[in-house]
Amino acid sequence: MTNYDVFEFDGQGYKKLFNHQNWRVSILNYIEELELDQISYVESHQFTDEAFVLLEGSCTIFFADTDDMKIKSITAINLEKNKVYKINSGIFHTHTLSKDAKLLIIEEDNTCETNSPKILLDEKERLILNQLYMEKKHVI
Repeated sequence: MTNYDVFEFDGQGYKKLFNHQNWRVSILNYIEELELDQISYVESHQFTDEAFVLLEGSCTIFFADTDDMKIKSITAINLEKNKVYKINSGIFHTHTLSKDAKLLIIEEDNTCETNSPKILLDEKERLILNQLYMEKKHVI
């Protein structure tokens, strides 16, 4: 028996590493479905804040300001390595990752599709994601 556990994940996509009581810690690595041209929706976690820590690579998070499940505006930020970003519950968001990205995610363990509503992006909103990404790409 040891005093600690070590977890890692180098595959593609998302993997829950461990949970404790109500919280889980996961790693998100690059996955094709998060390529900018593949993103088709934003989602909101209704019952939990979500914390992101960029460990490697780059990640842009997009935030949708909404009213009655309709998108009013979209903004974006580039995550900086080793800083903790807390997304408040109820905020619609999505993200895109570089191929070498590794993102630590901490959220409530019962977070799932049934308590994380999605809003599909129309063509205009997808174009806005692309424009914001290109603007943010030049400030990295």
